[in-house]
Amino acid sequence: MSIRATVNTPVPAPGSADRPPAPGPVPARSRRRARKPVDAVRLLARRSLRAHRKAWAPVFAAVVLTSALLGATGLTVGSAALGHARVDRYAAADLVVAGDHGTSHTAQEFGGQRTTARAALTERVRLPERTAGLLGAVEGVRAAVPDSSVALTLTGGARKTGVPAEGRPWAAAVLAPHTLRDGRAPRTADEAVVSAGLGPRTGERVTVRAAGGHTRTLRITGTAGGTGTVWLTAAETRRLAGRSGAVDAIGITAEPGVTAAALHTRVRAALERADIRDLAAGQAPRVLTGNGRGLAEHLAAAPARDGLIGMLASVGGTVLIIAVLVLGSLVGQALRQRAGELALLRAVGATPRQIRAAAGREVAAVATVAALAGAALAVPAHLALMAWLRARDVLPGGLELPTPWWLPPGVLVTAALTAGVARLVVPFARAGEKPPAAPGTGRRITGILLLAGGAAASGTAALQSGQTAAAMVGTAAVTMVAGCAVLGPWIARGALRVLNGPLRRLGGPAGRLAAASGAANAARHGAAITPVILMTAFAGVQLSAGATMQRAADQQAAHALRAQFSVTGTEAARLRAVPGVAVATDILRSTVVLTGKEAGAPVARRLQVLGVTPAGLSRTLDPGAVAGEFARLARPGTVSVGEDRAASLELRPGSRVTLRMGDGVERELRVAAVHRNSLALGDFLFSSAELARHMSAPAPARVLVVTAPGADREAVRAAVARIGGARVDTSPEPERLVPEDERAGSAVSVVAVGAIGALTAVTVLTTLALVTAGRRDELALLRRVGAGRNQLRWMLRAETACVVLAGLAVGAAVAAVPLLAFGHTAAHTLPYLDPVHAAVLGAVTAAVAWAGALLPARRGLRRRRV
Repeated sequence: MSIRATVNTPVPAPGSADRPPAPGPVPARSRRRARKPVDAVRLLARRSLRAHRKAWAPVFAAVVLTSALLGATGLTVGSAALGHARVDRYAAADLVVAGDHGTSHTAQEFGGQRTTARAALTERVRLPERTAGLLGAVEGVRAAVPDSSVALTLTGGARKTGVPAEGRPWAAAVLAPHTLRDGRAPRTADEAVVSAGLGPRTGERVTVRAAGGHTRTLRITGTAGGTGTVWLTAAETRRLAGRSGAVDAIGITAEPGVTAAALHTRVRAALERADIRDLAAGQAPRVLTGNGRGLAEHLAAAPARDGLIGMLASVGGTVLIIAVLVLGSLVGQALRQRAGELALLRAVGATPRQIRAAAGREVAAVATVAALAGAALAVPAHLALMAWLRARDVLPGGLELPTPWWLPPGVLVTAALTAGVARLVVPFARAGEKPPAAPGTGRRITGILLLAGGAAASGTAALQSGQTAAAMVGTAAVTMVAGCAVLGPWIARGALRVLNGPLRRLGGPAGRLAAASGAANAARHGAAITPVILMTAFAGVQLSAGATMQRAADQQAAHALRAQFSVTGTEAARLRAVPGVAVATDILRSTVVLTGKEAGAPVARRLQVLGVTPAGLSRTLDPGAVAGEFARLARPGTVSVGEDRAASLELRPGSRVTLRMGDGVERELRVAAVHRNSLALGDFLFSSAELARHMSAPAPARVLVVTAPGADREAVRAAVARIGGARVDTSPEPERLVPEDERAGSAVSVVAVGAIGALTAVTVLTTLALVTAGRRDELALLRRVGAGRNQLRWMLRAETACVVLAGLAVGAAVAAVPLLAFGHTAAHTLPYLDPVHAAVLGAVTAAVAWAGALLPARRGLRRRRV
């Protein structure tokens, strides 16, 4: 049986006329209209939506937030996918030929399929210098200009001293193009043109020093455009760089009438015929056009873009999962408030299918408007997210993230996805079922299985390392939160059993009322506890995981530093000649790529590494020897490996490990030692000489210094400061490598916690408001039988306190399971959460719950209801 409404013609009352009207033909259109049934589902949905606007307000707010979050994340991911390195020095070149700044690793997965993992390189991959002459002879090429660079320290001039600069051949200035602002071009080895903002003026003399120790006193013959550049002759650039026969890139300009596409084909063919390979890994060079030309100059842009896409995609997926849990809870709660109405509809013949369809129409109507409103907010949210990431130095200066005109309308896709998710949760909200049945065995088994799956993922994280462990931690947290959402009534019942005793004994009449209400309405309290668990668990995992790693790494860095002061702008070799200096250690920073397999899939992971001076290392920077000797790093082809990495790769002193250096060269290295402080100093530690061979600019980031026993430290510092270009820091910061994804992950985690925290806060507020609004008759009855307003207020406060305490306790327990595994695996320590963050989390949760439970009750407590 189902409801079927029809439109009937009115029947005249008896006696209203002496005789019936004369029969006549009825138009066919009128007959069709009279017979057409009214859609009962549409009628129910329209009337219910009009009558229950307040019940759907929480769903509206949650959908707006979800749509805005997904839209902003989607826009940022789309902008990053379209992102490219900014074209600066090669803006006037039609093509740029450069080495392939990427390395790949191919392996066979468990299923037998071969897949490839790729990682970007952060050091310059150079080409043979003869390539420029070869390309200059290609038909359609007007000029093939080689470009090289060398890191310099510039001393002298009337305005600045000790300034870092970049040396380049003047011939390459045409590729930008940069032109002379005054003076003339350099003609001899002792002449140079400088960028206008660098300081020295035409006619002055300056001294430049390269990382390899080569120096030259130069006379400034002119100034030109560019930033921080010293323009030299090509021969002097090669001499200062300490290399010949190699160039960084080759800029190509086309003859008039020759298109870049046609020239690209010819240049590519010429390189293949000559079998040109780079000087590092022997890979074929790349021919770059358009925005791709920026890849030859801003090497950090591609890794930053790829990392940003991965992190934001993960945040978007988490938002979607949490939105399903949140919307399911809110829709279910909104329908439970109408249990009497739904029972009446069933009594007059409505089928469960019709009720579900009507509820689905209501949700679809609310979610569509809300999703569109959220889509409108997604554009300013995207702009705010981009500004936040740039302010936190997550995006390197050479990375451009465009937002073309056709990208913002893409938020309509995320809006449609959000509305679809809201509509799909209706069947799971038990709409149309016979009233209120207790949660069944199937639900209980599902929740237990989800909790068991989260615990299993936590155990797997304890056996993994790196990104796999971090991903397992996130999976475990979300899975266990879903399990808690399914088991909400049982969790509420158990928590209230624990808290009911103190309420009855210490709470007086209000406490006894709260205990009785909690025992009788476990499902209602479960709906309120679930979002608190969600907020606590998610925020706890996101904030604690990063804080645990950062705290452990900071402790290792502080323990490792032994130097008395640090010096920048010079090398250890110069400082050792200063009287009173006992040990001077160069610190170089670069990256390597470690290839292998994780979870059956190939991986190519880029890791940050240090290069140090082996002699006297433990006196300036103690890595914490576990096995072997750091003095053996002075031998060519050796490396020290972090304790955890050595255990995962089954390495010990004397073993061999294969790494791809920052310029792509694959090296098989012998393990000289195993060190403990790998969170601060990196998984691989090289000698400075070994690492410098694979760096674009092998200048030390700083030099750590220890004075000789009995030496006057202030006199030593003054002597060091007199060295040209040297800058002394008497309170050096601990040496700590910050992983490339840590800064970005920290900034994105703050955004994710804030955004999803807002969503769950709205859920807590509105769920409790719905629960309280649905209890107005109950509160009125209690007033009628003699309960006072203060007693009812204290009853609601006690219930809210139980909800907050239970949610915080269960949420903390859910977060602790994966965090314990993560802390044990990654940092060998217990999880850590900043007390301020913990206090804010608890205070916000309590305030939101308090407002949701007490504000809607104020109207019902003002007077007695009849």
